[in-house]
Amino acid sequence: MGISVTEIILFNKPYGVVCQFTSADGSPILADYIKAPGFYAAGRLDKDSEGLLVLTNDGKLQAQISSPKYSHRKTYLVQVENIPSADAIARLSGGLELNDGPTRPCVCEPALEPGWLWPRSPPVRYRASIPTSWLTIELTEGRNRQVRRMTAAVGHPTLRLIRIGIGDWSVQGLSPGQWSAAH
Repeated sequence: MGISVTEIILFNKPYGVVCQFTSADGSPILADYIKAPGFYAAGRLDKDSEGLLVLTNDGKLQAQISSPKYSHRKTYLVQVENIPSADAIARLSGGLELNDGPTRPCVCEPALEPGWLWPRSPPVRYRASIPTSWLTIELTEGRNRQVRRMTAAVGHPTLRLIRIGIGDWSVQGLSPGQWSAAH
């Protein structure tokens, strides 16, 4: 009987890529970037979100990373419409009531756009009359479109969403579409 070695891939998912290896509608998919049979995404990012996606060949690890039960920290850099007030930041941090129930408290802080951030293709729509700002949001759950629903609930729709970390893994150093083995 052979020994199974758990391997992990860190992938910087570009905007517009679907988090699966097959597509019926012709959208770009993971297989367009990663040729690694037996690897599966541990969690998802929506087609219109970017950033860190962890893939593994270990089904148990995949389930642990994906499940809110294990409270893995997921960190997002979020560009929102307008400039959130201290009250809006406190509401985001304290947990919100969404249509599928309350969110767990999280860490939410104002942020600056980092110098290492790549331009999005296509760019976020620019409107001169509406300023934008950045937040970092750190969750220990990951419901469907949760960050987008949270920012909308406090009156600041998400314009750009980038997952920059999962636990100690980070997207920094990976260009969009690039992947590397985790150490």
